[in-house]
Amino acid sequence: MKADLHVHTCYSNDGRTTPEELVEYAVANGIGCVAVTDHNSFEAYDVLKDNGKVIIIPAEEVSSSEGHIVALGIDRLIPRGLSIQETIDRIHEAGGFAIAAHPYRWWSGLGERNTLDYPFDGIEARNGRSVPKDNRRSLALAKRIGKPMTAGSDAHTPRHIGEGFVILPDTIRTWQEAVECIMSGGILGVDSDSRGFKATMKYGIKSIGEWLLRGCKRM
Repeated sequence: MKADLHVHTCYSNDGRTTPEELVEYAVANGIGCVAVTDHNSFEAYDVLKDNGKVIIIPAEEVSSSEGHIVALGIDRLIPRGLSIQETIDRIHEAGGFAIAAHPYRWWSGLGERNTLDYPFDGIEARNGRSVPKDNRRSLALAKRIGKPMTAGSDAHTPRHIGEGFVILPDTIRTWQEAVECIMSGGILGVDSDSRGFKATMKYGIKSIGEWLLRGCKRM
C-alpha cells in the first residue's frame, strides 16, 4: 500500500484541494493512506475520516518558531509559534509523533542542526516539493541517525497527490496500524518526485510575496 504522508487540503490557507478531491485523486493515483497535514489546522480529519475508500491519518503541519514540524497521529490541534521543544512536547501530549518536515528547505525547514539537536521521532526523508539535492540530504540524514522515515507529496492541489509516498504492508487496515508501522521502521520503501528549477523559482517568488503580505512572519 502506498501512503502519502504529507497532503494539504483547502483547510490550509494555501491549499486548494477539497476533501472530495483528496479522496478521488488518492484513489486514482493508487494511494491507500493519506496523512492530512494542513498548516496549523486540524479540521479536515473529521470531514475525511469516514470516507470509506482511503485511510486518513490525523495530522498537522505545525509552524514552530524555527520551522515546520509534521505532527503525525495526533488527537487535537497543536498551536503554532511555539519553540521546537514545546511543539514536540505538545505533539507527544496529543498522542502523536513529531517529524522534522523537509529539514533542508531554506524557507520553512528546521535545518540540520535543529533536526539533530531536538528529540524528533522521525524525519521526512522525501518530499515531492523539495529540490533533488534537499531530498538526497534528508534521506542521508535519516539513514545516518537511524530515525524512522516518512515521505509525502506535500500536495497543495489535487493533481500532485501521490508524488511522494512510503510503501506499507497491504495488511494495514487502520490509521493506527499505519502509524505504528511507520514509527517502528516497518515501511517497505520511500519514493517521491522532486521539484524542478522552474517550479522552484516560481515557488520562491510566490513564497516571498506571501511572506511580505504576512508581515515577514512564517506561515
